Amino acid sequence: MQLKLILEAALLAAGEPLSPERLESLFTEAERPARAELRAALDALAQDLEARGIELVEVAGGWRLQVRAALAPWVSRLWEDKPGRYSRATLETLALIAWRQPITRGEIEAVRGVAVNSGIVRALLDRGWIRVLGHREVPGRPALYGTTREFLDHFGLKTLADLPALAELRDPAVIGAELHGAAGRD
Repeated sequence: MQLKLILEAALLAAGEPLSPERLESLFTEAERPARAELRAALDALAQDLEARGIELVEVAGGWRLQVRAALAPWVSRLWEDKPGRYSRATLETLALIAWRQPITRGEIEAVRGVAVNSGIVRALLDRGWIRVLGHREVPGRPALYGTTREFLDHFGLKTLADLPALAELRDPAVIGAELHGAAGRD
């Protein structure tokens, strides 16, 4: 059994991150590798791909194969549809949710100084990048928003700790560049 080849084929065919449990489910009980052996094979595969146009990355949802970010400008030309551009308000809202979660719509509005369009929140919910985590125990019980595993996976993050510090982001254009660059890897 060539574990590394099986993992590479599965990750390529899946088109989405595969968790360790999902990778283990590829094997019968008799042939299932130990978790350490699985990790070693994934590390070896990542090393094999270092000089290639694709890379193996670990994200919140597990591991995935993706085009190297440096090659995205060329590969993105395969698709006529361009990734959608996000408004400044959408970028600010997503950034606030990511860095200050759990956060209510009112708290987002207080920081931004303007009302948050319900279409922005709906678009982020529909995209699967945010979700309702619960409700604040105050009158009106406003929804508390936070990011999702899909958000982490889309932007190539393992955890929220991998987000750049707020001080590193000088303006929404920097966030926009990050978002649009990640959209090319989708």
